[in-house]
This record gives sequence, C-alpha cells and structure tokens, in this order.
Amino acid sequence: MTNSLRAQGHHRSPLPPAQQPADGVPAPRPPRTSAVATADTAGAAPGDKPAQRRDAFFDNAKYLAIVLVAMGHSWEPLKGQSRVLEALYTVVYTFHMPAFIIISGYFSRSFDMRPDRLKRLVTGVAVPYVLFETAYSLFDRWVGGDSGQDISLLDPWYLTWFLVALFVWRLTTPLWKLVRWPLPVALCCALLASVSPDIGDDLDLQRVLQFLPFFVLGLCMKPEHFQLVRRREVRILSVPVLAAALAVGYWAVPRMNTAWFYHRDSAQELGAPWWAGVVMTLALYGCSLVLTACFFAWVPRRTFWFTALGAGTLYGYLLHGFVVKGSDYWGWFDHGWLHKPLGELFVTVAAAALVTVLCTRPVQRLFHFAMEPKMAWAFKRDAADIARDRAKANA
Repeated sequence: MTNSLRAQGHHRSPLPPAQQPADGVPAPRPPRTSAVATADTAGAAPGDKPAQRRDAFFDNAKYLAIVLVAMGHSWEPLKGQSRVLEALYTVVYTFHMPAFIIISGYFSRSFDMRPDRLKRLVTGVAVPYVLFETAYSLFDRWVGGDSGQDISLLDPWYLTWFLVALFVWRLTTPLWKLVRWPLPVALCCALLASVSPDIGDDLDLQRVLQFLPFFVLGLCMKPEHFQLVRRREVRILSVPVLAAALAVGYWAVPRMNTAWFYHRDSAQELGAPWWAGVVMTLALYGCSLVLTACFFAWVPRRTFWFTALGAGTLYGYLLHGFVVKGSDYWGWFDHGWLHKPLGELFVTVAAAALVTVLCTRPVQRLFHFAMEPKMAWAFKRDAADIARDRAKANA
C-alpha cells in the first residue's frame, strides 16, 4: 500500500495502475478490507482481473481536498471582513475542485458502456443527485425562510452541481477516448462556454463545460505523470510558488471578482467583454494547473490515520453543506468573535473536524441507502448472470 519516495538518484516505484472507484471522485465506497481495493469487483464481468490494492496517494489526496472544500465553504460568511481570509479563499478555490476533477477523470479511464458500469453510474451518481437536490431544496425552504429554493432537477443548487457534471463527464468518456485531440477539443468547448451567456442555468452547463478540461486532462494522464510531481525538486519549488500565489491573491482581493473562480458564469454575465472570458479562463486554467501540481507534490504517499477516509469523501462533500448552510441560516456566523483571527481559526478547524467525521464508516453506513443504493429491482438482469445461475442450478 505504501509507496514512499526513495532517496534522489534511485529508482522510484511507479504508481499502481488506475482503478475505477464506485462512482467517481469524491468516491464513497470504502475498502472491503484494509488491503483490498474497491475497483469494480461487485459488478465485474467474467475474466476481469482481481481488484488492485487501493493506493494511499489518491485516498490521501481526496481526503485533503475535501477538507479544503469544507474550509472554503466555512470561510464564505467570514471572508468579507478579512482580506487575508479572502486571499486564502481565492487561492484554495483556484485548485481544490480542479484536483478533485483531475482525479475523477483519471479513475474514469476504464469507463465504457458496459451494463454494470452504467448501473453504477446511475445508482452512484444520478440517484444521489436526485435525492440530495431534493433534500437541499427542502432544507433551504424549511430552514432558510421565505426565499426557499424550488425543487428543480434541472437547476442544481449549492453542492449538487458536481454530481450533474460527473454524470455528464463520465457518460461522455468513450467519446473523449475516441477523439484524436481530446484536450484541445475540451479546452475549445470551455472557452466557447465562457463567452456564451445564452447557455443558461439548466444542469449548470457553464460549470460542466468550463471544468471539462480538467476531467479530460485526468483521462489523458498516466501513473508516471503523477510521479513527475512527486519529485523532490517539485516539492521544493512548490513552496515559493504557493507563497507567490498567496501574495497575488492578497493583492487581487480588492481588484478582482472572485466569481471568476467558480466557472459558473460567462464573461458577459460578470460584466466583462467577451474577449475577457477567453483571457481570464486561460489564465485561471494555468494558475489552477500550477497550484494543483503543488498540491499533489505535497500529498503523502504513505498510509496515515486519515487515508481510509479518502474512500468516503462523497459523504463528507454532500453532508457538510447542510451544517454550513444551517449555521448561516441560524446566524451562527454573526457572532463578532468569529470574525477575529482566533474565531476564523476556530471555524477552520471546526470545518475540518466536521468533514472528517462525515467521511467515517459509521456515517457511511447510516447514509449508504442514499449514496449507494443497490436498486436491483430497477434493472434487467444481465444475460451472462442468468446463464451462470442456470449452470449452477444444473450442476
């Protein structure tokens, strides 16, 4: 499981081959044992190879990224009164979702239209989207007051946009594997979306298209690409790069609209000329890739106490939003001491602790019905399975 780097000048052990998690990244399915990977064992076709061991590097990366996501959401009600906090928020938002999406694309490389994988896509992504989009809308209506959100499966609200995007990206994976130049094509689609205000809000297509290049990049990546950013010189170089990013973020706080980092609007909707959409999108993509590489460079490869939590990050991702939104609705962020440095630190630690608890096995067991429903009743049985059952009965 552990793949620690050896001293410089010696050969490094390569990362294991890509494994396909149950339903993308963040992935909810925990390892069946401490040494066995999840992969596609539940629905593997005859002749498939046994599941690979889980790689601690990717589980660590997913856990650390989901912690950053929770911290960023907890900073939103506080950042308006703190330039330092808003600078941190800007830097984190530059790379935390791109890192998630790149890993998601990497683990989708083996996705095809095989029936068992389509079933897993429906039960692991589409069904949780329907359930949580409905749950968040009702929560906003009952807790948020008069401005409650209408239930609309075509208009993802808050965190659920990622499930829509993941469903679309994975469903189109065979197409991207067929195209000769997938990354340039995906980049062109994203740039066109950034200058197309008429796309509208249905299925949050702006985000689906503008984040698409990161998913396609993950599809194109190989294990050795992750090995490149794990080199010692990259880790050393990432320290001044991150320091420079924080300095630029601090400088940009009063000068830049942070909505650019969400990739949910066109340039015209942000009050900028169309050409600014192309320039800003390309610039942000470059910054995102550099900071994502810095993030991966410092992700540990050894197994730690939090490594197993990386398999339950979808639970943490979808559930922590109720606490963050509820805290905002109930006025918990209005206390003056929370807007002081110690208060901001307390909120940050509390957000990290919250999402950590939500990724644990007891929480996964409690919400398994919503995240990973089996739904055998909804699908036809595969002909190969029926044939195997008949053969066993006649044996």
